[in-house]
Amino acid sequence: MKKDKDSIKSKNKQYIDNAEFLKAMIVWKKQIRESEDCGEKHPPVCTYIAECFIKIAEHLSYRPNFMNYPFREDMVGDGIENCILYAHNFDPKKSKNPFSYFTQIIYYAFLRRIEKEKKQAYIKYKMMKINDEEGDLTRWIKEKDFEEYNSQYNKFDILTDSDIEKLEPKKKKRKKKFLD
Repeated sequence: MKKDKDSIKSKNKQYIDNAEFLKAMIVWKKQIRESEDCGEKHPPVCTYIAECFIKIAEHLSYRPNFMNYPFREDMVGDGIENCILYAHNFDPKKSKNPFSYFTQIIYYAFLRRIEKEKKQAYIKYKMMKINDEEGDLTRWIKEKDFEEYNSQYNKFDILTDSDIEKLEPKKKKRKKKFLD
């Protein structure tokens, strides 16, 4: 009977303790408020919070919809970076679940990275096509029967400046904060 209880406990154990994560976030938010009152910079996140960000990003990257991308490490890095950038926005009064909050931040960071990489692959392909004077690339694609791929992305057009402008991310206007 004892073995059954131990196996159930090990199955229920998560890789991040949400209650402990919430306590750490509350303590860190308190430090932020104190530093703002003193007019100092925000303190960095503690080691435990940073480890939680890393664990969430790593585990999310092993999901089937993210696992096979060659730039998976970049996705994980973007997710961790976004968590650190926006950790101060977490409000323990509104939500008692920091795990889900930061999982969503990382999830959308992954989607943004995938979109960036698709645009870069498109540009790379277009540049290869433009520089293919002998038509080797075109012959190779026809031999490999990539017609569905070609029709989906209309790959045989010449890359124009307007194409490049569409692919470049839009720059957001940021308000500058001036210290009094």
